[in-house]
Amino acid sequence: QVQLVESGGGLVQPGGSLRLSCAASGNIFSINDMAWYRQAPGKQREWVATITSGGSTFYADSVKGRFTISRDNAKNSVWLQMNSLRPEDSAVYYCFADLQRWRGDIRRHYWGQGTQVTVSS
Repeated sequence: QVQLVESGGGLVQPGGSLRLSCAASGNIFSINDMAWYRQAPGKQREWVATITSGGSTFYADSVKGRFTISRDNAKNSVWLQMNSLRPEDSAVYYCFADLQRWRGDIRRHYWGQGTQVTVSS
């Protein structure tokens, strides 16, 4: 019964900022990678950023230098700070966690419900 609760989306003007949050709860033994993905209407889901359990970060070229992913292992939470937003950043953003529910469990994938980000003047 793992759940990822996501929030922080909204409407913002070009050049503005938003911070997305996602917290995993339930029976969690360990979380490996956490990540953010996004999907715009009519487009495929796109990977945005990943942060490993050790804190290493990786970004899609389209957001590099503008977005920052972070996590708090104690809180099982991940954030995405989005700066210098552009209209093409508009999408539903989903958080992702690769985790084990108990010792020896397989690594399973969990997703947040998605939060809408709209960048428009």
